[in-house]
Amino acid sequence: MIDFNRRHLLAGAAAIGAAAATGLRPSTANAAVPQAGAQAPGFYRYKVGSFECTSINDGARSFPMPDKFVTNIPKYEALAASDAAYMPKGMVTVPFNPQLINTGSKLVLIDTGNGVANLEPSKGAVGRTLQNLQAAGIDPKSIDIVLLSHLHPDHTNGIRLADGGLAFPNAEIMVPVKDWEFWESDENAAKAPNEMTKNYFANVKKTFAGLESKVTKYEWGKEVVSGITSIATPGHTPGHTSFAVASGDKKVLIQSDVTNIPEFFLRNPDWHVAFDNDPAMAQETRHKFLDMAAAEKATVVGFHFTFPSVGHVEKDGAKYRLIPSAWNPTI
Repeated sequence: MIDFNRRHLLAGAAAIGAAAATGLRPSTANAAVPQAGAQAPGFYRYKVGSFECTSINDGARSFPMPDKFVTNIPKYEALAASDAAYMPKGMVTVPFNPQLINTGSKLVLIDTGNGVANLEPSKGAVGRTLQNLQAAGIDPKSIDIVLLSHLHPDHTNGIRLADGGLAFPNAEIMVPVKDWEFWESDENAAKAPNEMTKNYFANVKKTFAGLESKVTKYEWGKEVVSGITSIATPGHTPGHTSFAVASGDKKVLIQSDVTNIPEFFLRNPDWHVAFDNDPAMAQETRHKFLDMAAAEKATVVGFHFTFPSVGHVEKDGAKYRLIPSAWNPTI
């Protein structure tokens, strides 16, 4: 039996350090190679019946946890959840993952990420959708439909290039009618309760300026694209939408922002994230959606799940837990 006790490990580390100090090298030393300094492309393919789906990583942002990131619990409880998830101390990390669905007849991008204009300020941490689509062999001009779950900036800003041009010039843009009506309303904008929400209204106006002819508004409970059905999941925004992607006898549920990061809001479905427009409704929606996903043993994809953002939801008393799907080396 090999003994990996702490004393032996520390002794081994000390011996290596001594060898380095005296200039001695192990006889099996390899030549130094330049460090890469960059991540590999972030995309992951999976099948749903005959559909080929690709999770496209737009990056992840870590930031100091605001006092009211979770609005209905003391901050120390949220920080404890951050620590339990091994996030950087005092920080919260939020990933972003659009989904590309190739139905065989249509190429559909569900949500677009933060946009390339965010690459420079974030030092490349977010706004990576276009470069990862390219790495996956996808020409943005070939995307037929951009299907938006709701109109928050991290889902819509990827529509535009840094110069204001269209990232997906040939795509029809589909938006939930209830979200469009809410965010395009000057009356609603005038009643925005805080600076963040005011910025959201302004961002919708800026992002969609001049695109009205390219926008199609869709209803809930409809097959918005062949094989993709919209599911009413309001609360995060008035028109927030999830999707069932089905082919043959296979189906996945794309939960969009029913939960923000699962370590907080799937594990603790009664916690309210600062980004929810109607926190009580979002809480009710979370329970309904997660109960359905758990009962069906459905594969669930989350925009803010850790990449590649595919897993299953299980009931755990009054809470839930996410079981990430095993990485599959084949499609």
